[in-house]
Amino acid sequence: MEIEATTVEEIFGIEREALIFMLEVSRKSHPNEFAGILRAERGLIREVLVLPGTRSSGRSALLELHMLPIDRSACGTVHSHPSPDLQPSPEDLVLFAKFGRVHVIIAYPYDRSSWRAYDHRGREIPLKIVDAVKWG
Repeated sequence: MEIEATTVEEIFGIEREALIFMLEVSRKSHPNEFAGILRAERGLIREVLVLPGTRSSGRSALLELHMLPIDRSACGTVHSHPSPDLQPSPEDLVLFAKFGRVHVIIAYPYDRSSWRAYDHRGREIPLKIVDAVKWG
């Protein structure tokens, strides 16, 4: 399967295994929030980086962005909401504006339909779920 994004900045999809990981970690973290850094390759989100020192509670998750290694593949954030609300909070929007191009929110009940992606301005964007890709 040949997949290419048209620009370095364009994130068009998320690898199925990465999404399943996000859903499972969010479910296991409940009732606390989970947060991590999205990593992409060729426009496809493939991994989640969990930063050392990340703190979470039932109201928020705090990423220690100064712990982020120099990593050109870091493209945004993922975090969970322990409620069914998929809308970014005002605090989410501040983070989105400061760091990254794409952000994923996963909400309770943490199933395959309880997530959304947003751009740096908090506008919902589509992400295609893609089976594992081997670059060759």
